[in-house]
Amino acid sequence: MFKKILVANRGEIALRIQRACQELGIKAVMVYSEADREAKYVKLAEEAVCIGPAPSALSYLNMPAIISAAEVTDAEAIHPGYGFLSENADFAERVEKSGFQFIGPTPESIRIMGDKVSAKQAMIKAGVPCVPGSEGELPDDPVQIRRIARTVGYPVIIKASGGGGGRGMRVVHTEAALINAVAMTKAEAQSAFGNPSVYMEKFLQNPRHIEIQILADKHKNAVYLGERDCSMQRRHQKIIEEAPAPGVPRKLIERVGERCVAACKKIGYRGAGTFEFLYEDGEFYFIEMNTRVQVEHPVTEMTTGIDIVRTQIMVAAGERLPFTQRQIQIRGHAIECRVNAEDPYKFVPSPGRITMWHAPGGPGVRVDSHIYTNYFVPPNYDSMVGKIIVHGDTREQALARMRTALGETVVEGINTNIPLHRELMVDAKFMSGGTNIHYLEEWLGHRTR
Repeated sequence: MFKKILVANRGEIALRIQRACQELGIKAVMVYSEADREAKYVKLAEEAVCIGPAPSALSYLNMPAIISAAEVTDAEAIHPGYGFLSENADFAERVEKSGFQFIGPTPESIRIMGDKVSAKQAMIKAGVPCVPGSEGELPDDPVQIRRIARTVGYPVIIKASGGGGGRGMRVVHTEAALINAVAMTKAEAQSAFGNPSVYMEKFLQNPRHIEIQILADKHKNAVYLGERDCSMQRRHQKIIEEAPAPGVPRKLIERVGERCVAACKKIGYRGAGTFEFLYEDGEFYFIEMNTRVQVEHPVTEMTTGIDIVRTQIMVAAGERLPFTQRQIQIRGHAIECRVNAEDPYKFVPSPGRITMWHAPGGPGVRVDSHIYTNYFVPPNYDSMVGKIIVHGDTREQALARMRTALGETVVEGINTNIPLHRELMVDAKFMSGGTNIHYLEEWLGHRTR
């Protein structure tokens, strides 16, 4: 096992990794930008290193600064968390070439799965169901592009191969709009991701977003930990996640989960990963794989009793997975609400000083957050300041516990989206389960203050 790990991230995930290290008896070195000097995990750290000023490009995305911090503190491994450099194959490669262990997949796996075209091709070979579409990158010839679209059938969606976070996508309903849409998406992809290649898929009208969590070690062992429903989204950003997915047959989850495990073994995957699918009319369609720990990993931890971050560290140190597929059982239901520092009606970010913070408690309630009373939320980063997670024997009990937890939560000094979550927890359609990825946007369109 490692003696010292450098945590190359910030916010609640930095604190989450720090806690996992402490539990394993590992020293955690925390890095921080000048804007995060007052962060809870920095105050709690045995060792902390400032890696630059507030802008991410000069701190959390600064590869030489992070590697230098690992060198001067004698860390043995680097945990990238999520976001920032967590899915950057070049960073993973530089970490390992510098003599450290990257707590994540190999650079090769990140490259394969990071490019959506090569990821889809790898999944087709492994027998994972994919959305019908172009076999690879779209050609330049307009005649061929139109032919592919007619074969797939309208509406289609044009996607950037290196895209993510809801950017680099365009839905096309008619042939007349097709070529212009491809050209615009290519230009956007080049600007945002430095990669102009795009591909085409059938645009599913009302799918749900369901993902399968996997864990794999260096010894060709892999398991899946059930599924999560992440369909409650605004502008392709998840707001609420839950496990298991309401109304999806277990046999179907088992079949897809087994194929995800087979795919991991085929590409030699190691660490934590998530296969993301669109689910419509009883069918699963692979869209992408996230080669890191997910923001919503706690709902899986609550329903399986498995510590995903701890297991990530253990398998990176060369240990075997401490459980088999047969030993994994899904118990009860878990729901997670992301708490964002933003106006709950206009969604404008709301950085500033928190004058009062009171976290909820009680049976089955977990809060993952780095904030505290008098903490200053910096304006430089993502607006998420924490997550409220609940677990119950049934979905109904989990919903009741979340309503109670949200009612107990107090955040003063800044705006948060907690009022939005309180409304959604009593929404009849959400309470019945199985809403699609467009539901929240449509609901917000009809919402009155």
